[in-house]
Amino acid sequence: MLDAHVVKARPQFVVDVTLRIPRGQACALFGVSGAGKSTTLACIAGAEEPDDGRVTIDGVTLFPPPLPLYRRRLGYLTQDANLFPHLRVAENVMFGLTNGARDTTDGWIAELRARLELDSIWREPAYAISGGQARRVALARMLARRPSLVLLDEPFTGLDRHLVRELLVALAEWQKTLGFTMLVVDHEAEVLERLSERVIAIDDGRIVQDADWSRLRAAPATPLLAKLLAPL
Repeated sequence: MLDAHVVKARPQFVVDVTLRIPRGQACALFGVSGAGKSTTLACIAGAEEPDDGRVTIDGVTLFPPPLPLYRRRLGYLTQDANLFPHLRVAENVMFGLTNGARDTTDGWIAELRARLELDSIWREPAYAISGGQARRVALARMLARRPSLVLLDEPFTGLDRHLVRELLVALAEWQKTLGFTMLVVDHEAEVLERLSERVIAIDDGRIVQDADWSRLRAAPATPLLAKLLAPL
């Protein structure tokens, strides 16, 4: 269970969002650019410190006080891969795993390596791979530790459509198999619908609707949401 109340001041408004997401559920954060979605994820992940509120995962308090990042059993992926350029792909993927953990995750690492098409670059230094490849490596590194919570902040931006479709299928399968809770942000509703049934819409730092996709499409709470959901 993710139980979070995030309060964070921004120049335009104050983000004030309360989320309760049952363990194993996939949920989308949806809204216009600058609505507060990324701020919410960053505060839960610990990349930013909330001004107020609380964050707990499965009863473990992440804030307050701020729990050190290495003790948070979560994965957080943004558009920036943030790989260690001097390390090989394999070393990046397994970074942070202890020797004992590596022994028990060999099969899982092999699956990530195969499904994310990393075989051809497995021994390459991170600085030598493409941006799309780096994003796949970052996804593998995030999932290698089998986090209980996965936070995705527009991780598919800039990837080709074929790869995005394959990653969506893989993520949906892994989410069901491993049972992790997932909170995902993307600018395309179609992408979010492939990963989640529940959607929480945010506008100006506040939740304006919490529904499934069919109800959101049938009766969006604001004109901005209606515009976002309108067919191109």
